[in-house]
Amino acid sequence: MPTDAADTTLADPAAAVPAEAVAPLIRGVAVLRQLTEAGGVLSLSGLERATGLARSTVDRITATLARMGYVRLDGRDAVLTPRVMELGNAYLAALRLPSVLDARADALADELDESVSLAVGDRDGIRFIHQATRRRAMSLSFRIGDLLPAERTAPGPLFATEWTDADWRRWRERRAADPTDEGFPAVPVRSSPGPDFERWAVQARQDGWALDDQLIEPGLVAVSVPVRDPRTGRIACVASVVSHTSRHTAEDLRNSLLPRLRSAVRTMEEDLAEDAREAPRGESVAAPSGLATWTGASKQELGREFVESLARGLTVLTAFGEGRAELTLTEVAQATGLARATARRALITYEHLGLVTPSGDRRFTLTPGVLSLGFPPLSRTTLPDLALPHLTALASRIHESASLAILVGDDIQYTARVATSRVMSVNIAVGTRFPAYATALGRVLLADAPPREHELRPLTPRTLTDPAALAAALETVRTRGYALVDEELEAGLRSIAVPVRDRTGRVVAALNTAAHVTGRTVAEYVRDVLPELTATAGVIEADLRVAGRFTRVSAS
Repeated sequence: MPTDAADTTLADPAAAVPAEAVAPLIRGVAVLRQLTEAGGVLSLSGLERATGLARSTVDRITATLARMGYVRLDGRDAVLTPRVMELGNAYLAALRLPSVLDARADALADELDESVSLAVGDRDGIRFIHQATRRRAMSLSFRIGDLLPAERTAPGPLFATEWTDADWRRWRERRAADPTDEGFPAVPVRSSPGPDFERWAVQARQDGWALDDQLIEPGLVAVSVPVRDPRTGRIACVASVVSHTSRHTAEDLRNSLLPRLRSAVRTMEEDLAEDAREAPRGESVAAPSGLATWTGASKQELGREFVESLARGLTVLTAFGEGRAELTLTEVAQATGLARATARRALITYEHLGLVTPSGDRRFTLTPGVLSLGFPPLSRTTLPDLALPHLTALASRIHESASLAILVGDDIQYTARVATSRVMSVNIAVGTRFPAYATALGRVLLADAPPREHELRPLTPRTLTDPAALAAALETVRTRGYALVDEELEAGLRSIAVPVRDRTGRVVAALNTAAHVTGRTVAEYVRDVLPELTATAGVIEADLRVAGRFTRVSAS
């Protein structure tokens, strides 16, 4: 039998639900959490079982989240979309640590040729906020936002050196209730009790570092050093070097890599001190006047399937960000355009759920728990993964194939593709490569790349083989914003392509459709198909901006 929504929260199970808490918001957070723990995809019936909510409630919540762009309803499944990462981005932007320290962590990973992570404490666990990984067959890193039990990690005993008596009591209660760590999906089930964690924390305080010798799983070793906030002296985050016993023993980490990690941490602390002097002041954020109109229109269109209090409540998390790490109730209301009473009830709800905490002087700040709302399974999304749903929608609208490609040397390589079922269609598989100069995809990519010489071979009688003519064609692409190539790669094949840009404006991929020349005239292609391509590139870029703010989105 479905349980009350109060039983499906992220809060302490013993904590009573405040009378002013927003029940639909509690339920919506529970749905996002279950989708996250399921890896980003879960059937609606699976959500019903996991949350204990009635199916009608699950349907209404997922319909609302789909309207917000946080999930995609794919048949009987709910699928997290990159847009939901804006919630975790709000926390990471307010925290500032990834922005200030990620380059140092990446440089250390390159220097040591090992994975390096940054983690923050989250109650009696730790969450990763940055990962610099090595591309090997055996991956040794977790995802950004993953929650691990403190006692099975090298950062854990370092954070525990600052725990209060209440923190230690909560940790003991959790260990007693969950001795095998089934509540931590990111780690294997515990097979042994492990070391005496309280004694380990005392040792970590004395040493100023900690070592994990295969506590998470056999073969995995890590050494950690705290990075301290120059303003308070407390631990801001913990930097770790992670390896495998096939490369380093625990003793190797301590003797060989710990000194270099400590040196890097000193530099990180200098960076934090400089950032504290130059930290941006809180921005004066104009209220999003369209929020009430949008929620009202959504309610009118979807009726009772749209949960307005959930949609409005989730916007409260996005009020926080860079320069807005701590906000008063008034500032939250101003940043969201919500009434003070609505913002207040949302904050009360989030405080109960452990996603917001009071920070003194009537201010509130986000907690690392916000990363549990969809961030981990999407933190390693690739551009092809991100683009595929949009390519599918494009292909269904234009009734032609749709493809994504990147530049590899002098060739394009297809990384995502949706084909249409037609008697005569363009048959290309993902991974196929063609000379860039003779394709619309390639010209879009070459137009944004540094000039280079190409071996221009005639592939058809219409292929451009004159360097000056190709240079002129690329200049036209830069001016128009698209490329159209007619029968230069293959006789009878016409293609039109547009760029896909990242947060910096750099072209990272190209999007196209191709068909036989008898299908549409050139003018019809430009009139009918180009706007659809441009619109699709726009939504892919919007997802890429969100997904790529604090994570690396691989182009392939």
